[in-house]
Amino acid sequence: MTVVQALADLTTLGVGGPAARLLTATTTGELVAHTRTAWDDHEWLVLGGGSNVLVADSGFDGTVVLVRTTGVDAEPDADGVTVRVAAGEPWDAFVATTVANGWTGLEALSGIPGTVGAAPVQNIGAYGVELSDVLTRVDFLDAVTGERTWVPAAELALGYRTSTLKHGRRGVVLTVEFRLGTAGEHGVPVRYAQLAGSLGVDLGALVEPTTVRDEVLRLRATKGMVLDADDRDTWSAGSFFTNPIVSAAFAETLPSEAPRWPAGDDVKLSAAWLIEHAGVHRGYGVPGSHAAISSKHTLALTNRGGATAAQLAELARYVQVTVLNRFGVSLVPEPVVVGDLLD
Repeated sequence: MTVVQALADLTTLGVGGPAARLLTATTTGELVAHTRTAWDDHEWLVLGGGSNVLVADSGFDGTVVLVRTTGVDAEPDADGVTVRVAAGEPWDAFVATTVANGWTGLEALSGIPGTVGAAPVQNIGAYGVELSDVLTRVDFLDAVTGERTWVPAAELALGYRTSTLKHGRRGVVLTVEFRLGTAGEHGVPVRYAQLAGSLGVDLGALVEPTTVRDEVLRLRATKGMVLDADDRDTWSAGSFFTNPIVSAAFAETLPSEAPRWPAGDDVKLSAAWLIEHAGVHRGYGVPGSHAAISSKHTLALTNRGGATAAQLAELARYVQVTVLNRFGVSLVPEPVVVGDLLD
């Protein structure tokens, strides 16, 4: 069915003009058919939960394929379980299913908005875990070849918030396959210092997956990173900037108190620390704008009610310029930007 609808209604930022055409897929067969139809247009876009996208106020002059497919298929064996999940399944609902069934590996990724199909594109991660830890392959419809095939995770160049699905490999993820463990009687290791501290355990300690999930949800909520229609701090795209990765030599030029972590031969910095110490504080908003930094987390740009995409882009540019002028670091937006907003 063809529908013209404001994309603001389909994104967690709540901004964005209309699509020229909107096709909703509720089965994998429909998703394949709608995607092929969309390819006939000059412009096309696949949209899942709308949680990692900033759409221009002018909208999208092309076909949007809305992914609403469902289904979880599990094949347990002696060593764990292989799980195949339809791309349109809500991510956190799927994580809740894994925890309820005693399947381990995803509990630290609780509370992340969006759909399962979008997760490999971004190689989502949190609290010491990345999707690449458990992703085995994706069922992919390739826009260049027109072929549908299972693509192994090793061929996706999964890295920090990136993959070939995000940069260069056009198409649509239809199904995602994971290899998960089972909880057994010992629990799962906690891999992140903040999470270990909030749980009151040592780093690496074994904790029940349900306990890990509950604590991750609590921590994310304190940062405004769990969607809540009544909390404007959650009207965001999550972390708007990725943590910069710089050379070790450049990192030495920054203040000694600036947080940093090894990233191969390079160094990963804290974008939140850079923003705050450049003078952009929680709750800051450009005068006259309805866009503002979250009052709970510096990395989130929020719609305080009535914000436009242009206002959010203006705030993002302000943050980028301020950090660049203060520390010489270029912050890279994490969401997909639809339209000429941050060029």
